[in-house]
Amino acid sequence: MPTKPSILKRATVARSRLFRADEIHLRFSNGEERTYEKLCSGGPGAVLIVPLLDENTRLLVREYAAGLEDYHLALPKGAIDQGETLLAAANRELKEEVGYGAHKLQFLKRINLSPAYMEHGINVVIAWDLYPERLVGDEPEPIEVVPYPLSDLMQLIARADVCEGRSIAALFMVREWLAGNYQATEPVLDLSAQAEVARD
Repeated sequence: MPTKPSILKRATVARSRLFRADEIHLRFSNGEERTYEKLCSGGPGAVLIVPLLDENTRLLVREYAAGLEDYHLALPKGAIDQGETLLAAANRELKEEVGYGAHKLQFLKRINLSPAYMEHGINVVIAWDLYPERLVGDEPEPIEVVPYPLSDLMQLIARADVCEGRSIAALFMVREWLAGNYQATEPVLDLSAQAEVARD
């Protein structure tokens, strides 16, 4: 592994309601110095959920993306609230955006959006053994839920309205996980016993 560069100076150069931009002056191990800018994260992070309605059906959502100024099809996602666990946030966002809760949740991997320029990452979570439950979220309009077979993954990513890299990466990861080719590093959170107690 190469030696990490030394941070000589760090300063915030811009700030908005959602973003903070920092300027970082670095000295590399060979003596070269460079100044970089990066977008910094705020809050505890975010989750992206892959809901498995059944063995072959994933639930996607169609919603407006301000960055594209258009609607697109992607996986449900959202911010982790202060004091909330990653998997609790995933289940809450699932209920808000898709209208389902999950008895079983599995953290797969944290992926970064653009490591050269951004600190932001998102935690990919698989959710299955679903049951109907809706929570009121912060969406400005109703979200359309779109079931899609995983067997048609290549056809899905060929669509013009499927362009979000995080969702595409997560769908491929889950396909490999289901095939036994990808091992998760953390245990499954199984809430089915709690559901049984609540019913009793």
